[in-house]
Amino acid sequence: MSLPRKTSSPLTNNFHSDLDHLSPASHPTSPSVATDSIYSQAQFSESSEVTSLSSIEDLPQSRPLRLGVYVPTVTFFRPENEDLDLETITKHAVRLAKAGVAGITTQGSNGEAVHLSHHERIEVTRTTRKALNEEGFASMPIIVGCGAQSTREVIDLCHEASAAGGDYALILAPSYYKAMFTSDSLMEFFQDVAEASPIPILIYNYPAAVGGIDLDSDTISSLAKHPNIVGCKLTCGNTGKLARVAAATDAVSTFGIGSGFMCMGGSADFTLQTLVVGGSGVICGVGNIAPKACMRIVERYAAGDLAEAQKLQAVVARGDWAAIAGGIIGTKSALETYYGYGGHARKPLPRVDKQESVKHANAFKELVELEDSLD
Repeated sequence: MSLPRKTSSPLTNNFHSDLDHLSPASHPTSPSVATDSIYSQAQFSESSEVTSLSSIEDLPQSRPLRLGVYVPTVTFFRPENEDLDLETITKHAVRLAKAGVAGITTQGSNGEAVHLSHHERIEVTRTTRKALNEEGFASMPIIVGCGAQSTREVIDLCHEASAAGGDYALILAPSYYKAMFTSDSLMEFFQDVAEASPIPILIYNYPAAVGGIDLDSDTISSLAKHPNIVGCKLTCGNTGKLARVAAATDAVSTFGIGSGFMCMGGSADFTLQTLVVGGSGVICGVGNIAPKACMRIVERYAAGDLAEAQKLQAVVARGDWAAIAGGIIGTKSALETYYGYGGHARKPLPRVDKQESVKHANAFKELVELEDSLD
């Protein structure tokens, strides 16, 4: 299938320094709203929440996506009152950027988006953008999770994400009224959001988070034809589906930029598998712990060193199982143990006691040792 070339994803071979040499393509222009859509750019851009935002210093700026590792960042809270810990959010974003990741995602599952108000979501993204800019990473893209239950609120979140310095929106399927949805309902949902969003969107397929809704490869490939849908994150773990979507969309891969569509795995434990079938990289939570280890898999595979990539993948997969089993609680506990920050998740998630902290530390030990051994 031949698709129009998307302009969001130049591919380079130097994963640590290529951002310094990019001539970024502009974001695809958001299409005019379809005549049968009740949603318009104007009605959302005039909302009080969006217009009250302070301007980001260099907004707008084009920040293309590229093949590699993207990290859905953890949101940190002050222990005494659970307010946002903006200092630690800044510190963590800079640590990831200095490790060389391709980009950062805010408001994902690891970012406890469901525990945040709209204002807090804005603050997290704004703080992350400011931190990256001030540390010399102004060209690093930020993907912002904009999941909600109504089309209207999702579009509102997309506008807020853009105003806060986000470059792309990651969109989950709504699920509260799952029993009433048809396949056409979900298609229309993503198309409506794509029409009205001021920034390009990526489809987020994560059945466990949306009551089992699992978008098939035909649906994703069809939606990919929309000029403002520039990628997908497949946390379903179905590498067969990923292979079909990557092929149907001519996705960015180690073989070339193709159409520019970003077909990404949603977990580090199938990073290598994603690359082998023509995918564009991963958005992976365990990258909060070991960003360099995750990136090294991509680097070695792209360099043709499959044996080393397989060895690295085995270690990362075991570490990712610790992240999957422990959830955000375990990830934060490991960050606290090994890097001196992390804290607790917001209530009602439980606190980690000393015994559990040791358990999480042991589960991540092999991965952290690999991470610390890498340049």
